[in-house]
Amino acid sequence: MRRWLISAARTGMVLAMVLATPHLLPAQVKKDRIVVVISLDGFPAYALEDARLPIPTLRRLAREGLTADAMQPVNPTVTWPNHTTIVTGVDASAHCVLFNGLLTRSKDGSPPTVEPWRDKDILVHSPTIYDVAHQAGLTTAQVDWVAIYNAKTINWGFPEIPDPKGEIEQGLIADGIVTPEQLRTFENGSQAWQDQIWTDAAIKILVEHRPNLLLLHLLTLDNVNHEYGPMSQASFTAMAYLDSQVNRIVKALERPDLLKRSTLIVVSDHGFRAFGHAIHANSLLQAKGMVSSVNGKLKGDAWVVPEGGLAMVYVTNLMHKLEIIAELRAAFTEAEGIEKIYCVEDFAMLGLPVPKDNDQAPDLLLAAKPGYFFSSDLGKNFVSNVIGGTHGFLSSDPQMQAIFLAWGEGISRGIQLSNITNRDVAPTIARLLGLELPSAQGHAIPGIK
Repeated sequence: MRRWLISAARTGMVLAMVLATPHLLPAQVKKDRIVVVISLDGFPAYALEDARLPIPTLRRLAREGLTADAMQPVNPTVTWPNHTTIVTGVDASAHCVLFNGLLTRSKDGSPPTVEPWRDKDILVHSPTIYDVAHQAGLTTAQVDWVAIYNAKTINWGFPEIPDPKGEIEQGLIADGIVTPEQLRTFENGSQAWQDQIWTDAAIKILVEHRPNLLLLHLLTLDNVNHEYGPMSQASFTAMAYLDSQVNRIVKALERPDLLKRSTLIVVSDHGFRAFGHAIHANSLLQAKGMVSSVNGKLKGDAWVVPEGGLAMVYVTNLMHKLEIIAELRAAFTEAEGIEKIYCVEDFAMLGLPVPKDNDQAPDLLLAAKPGYFFSSDLGKNFVSNVIGGTHGFLSSDPQMQAIFLAWGEGISRGIQLSNITNRDVAPTIARLLGLELPSAQGHAIPGIK
């Protein structure tokens, strides 16, 4: 905990210095420019190659603008780490977001938990493009973006769980788009309906407030791919539906007062793989006597925290940490479905933080073979048969590659790039807004100005 507090304090000081540094604020800040970033969660790059996919809007954006064959995500290839990279330009070794929330370890050996509703200033350890934009006097907005809770540098927001008393929410109520009761029970609505309301909120913010930067995150496809598998009939329907939501944003940007000043960037956070087997890694620890039930509560010397195709392993018995790590490596070596075991010395090449620098970092990393994924269920057996889809595999996996398209002001027409990395997105946004983001590991994408 002390190490985490020191790291958080250091991050806060670095962020304050970055935001206050004059050279981050060039004289040519483009205060009339509008940049909209839409993230289509779980949209794989390989899907764009399928001519059967009915996505006329995305194909139009590619034809009239710029597209990449693929955009490489960062490890782990899950939602929050990659959305954080998209707005920071750095991998998880720098921004330290490894889960869809903040990992909290217990002191008594019980399983760790992941808490999503933690403040952005606690979660994200690198400056974001919306921080820098706000500091430069530009306006910012977000709709259902992640790792952004209570961000002080967002002017207008419509969060994943909306507040009926919020400014944008009140506006949608007044327009007859949604009722206060629907907002109070928002989580009970279908994912497609939620995406529609999030798009409604984004359009309202665009038309009424004209923010310089708007971040919009849509979730339908990710949910469908998890349940039915990628490129299933349900997946095709979800992608077509998302295309229609993107079209609504395009139509809003084509208003005469917005068209000549607006740039649209469409991305995804990761691709998807189908699976047929679930790995219940903690059941192996239970069989080895490393996890047990004490007075009806599970306690363990170590725990495996699944992230789809990867799993983070945390030792809780610190007195015997080295011995337990050796035992864990022996237990998982050549176990069914395990492709490889990565140790702390491998984390730098994977773009992950190490335990001595950040308490989110695991002690070991497990990678699943294609066709397998790590389940959070304890399970009766180490492996069970189940069908679905997931992500979280290594970022080098061809099926984990994401999409990138750009259209509008500042975008050259008909440009086809090969492969880029999502660390390039934030510095590209910075260039469009006339800003600088020197902390970024990526670079502005050619053909965008």
